[in-house]
Amino acid sequence: MKRHHSNFSFPCGRTAPAALSRRQMLQESALSFGWLAAAGLMAEQATGVEPKLSSHSPTAKSVVFLFMAGGPSHIDTYDPKPELTRLDGQETPESIRKNFKATAMFGNGTRKLMASPFSFRNYGECGLPASSLVSHTASQMDELCLIKSIQHDTVIHVPGEYMMTTGSIAGDRPSLGAWINYGLGTENENLPGFVVLGGGPRPTYAPSFLPSEFQGTAINAAEGIPNLKLPRAMSQAQRQGQLGLIKNLNQRHLARTGEDSELEARLRSYELAFRMQMAAPAVFDYSKETEATHKLYGMDNNATREVGIQCLLTRRLIENGVRFIQLRVDGWDSHDDLIDGHGKASGKSDKPIAGLIADLKQRGLLDSTLLVWGGEFGRTPGVEKKGGRDHSPGGFTMWMAGGGIKGGQAIGRTDEVGYTAVERTLSPADVHATILHALGIDQYANFYKHQGRREIATFNGGEVIKEAFA
Repeated sequence: MKRHHSNFSFPCGRTAPAALSRRQMLQESALSFGWLAAAGLMAEQATGVEPKLSSHSPTAKSVVFLFMAGGPSHIDTYDPKPELTRLDGQETPESIRKNFKATAMFGNGTRKLMASPFSFRNYGECGLPASSLVSHTASQMDELCLIKSIQHDTVIHVPGEYMMTTGSIAGDRPSLGAWINYGLGTENENLPGFVVLGGGPRPTYAPSFLPSEFQGTAINAAEGIPNLKLPRAMSQAQRQGQLGLIKNLNQRHLARTGEDSELEARLRSYELAFRMQMAAPAVFDYSKETEATHKLYGMDNNATREVGIQCLLTRRLIENGVRFIQLRVDGWDSHDDLIDGHGKASGKSDKPIAGLIADLKQRGLLDSTLLVWGGEFGRTPGVEKKGGRDHSPGGFTMWMAGGGIKGGQAIGRTDEVGYTAVERTLSPADVHATILHALGIDQYANFYKHQGRREIATFNGGEVIKEAFA
């Protein structure tokens, strides 16, 4: 289903026809916003006019952002450093420290260096290295494009999460998922266009100044969509009658008070909720999946079951037209005992993520689905406390796969021990621009007029990482 538009600016800068004001439409229409959506869609189909978000064809239809909260260590996953092994237990050499953009921002460079406690080996035909922490995902290395030089300027967790999901450390901008939902909407009118699994701080999936309808819908994977089931004594007809009454009262209120995006979004959410009560239970019922599929995602093991369910539901949501899925896995903040902390975080997520890649591939969905993996920052080469590592946003690794991405390659480089990016330094805005590009969206064309400004997702700049694509 194409997205519909109200009288706020179209992504390409057009505005809705003004034959009737919103107040008049609310007063005169008995069919409410469902009619508005249908009318907008019919008008587009009749005239052939659609928002021109880009001049290029998309390489992906949907995006899965696998967010590893807490900061996975790049030098213990996908960015091995032989020099770090050689210097184990020594102070960071001045020849390396002088490259730091700002020591305070990129971790404590005076701490003694600590070699990775995990073993590395090469994977796939491409021969790129990865550690035992991510051995399952690394088995799909020929599908992965490693980006080893992401950099930003905050060492604090929550601002770092905001930076990676909204482009701003303040968390006061629309999340990338909300921008994409605004630009493209969902292909399935019975499901949200933007789904969040695993939770996280609300600004990481909030709409900010975009209309509220474009925010992410947070879902508990074990229970499905909250409050979706009807009360035991209520029929579908009774619920439809309730919603009709609520809709009528809200419309009358809007007609008196004028535009209110929060209330308008609530009206649409009621209608969506009713449709979901009919369609969503089947999507979230994975009981009929084969035993082999359950094992592929690690659902037969207590350690991997939770993330396995989330990853399996991700595949089912993609099959049903959901545009953007944000899946959060926490537990990566290993200041103490890196072996235990990262071991547990990877232990619950590595196999399910590998299973998701393999399952999408075997079902012919990987080519149209862009997967993005990474956290809010990496970790320092220096040892902290009892065998842990500190936060380091100076240079860390993310990867992309599917959706037109050229796998089996690495982009960018950090210094000899992994403190800071020294080659092809890239920002979160560059990652966002690349994701938008994969979906066929020109980052400058998908704008929203707010307080007299043309706001875009990549407001701090951002260039498409062109070499990431096949």
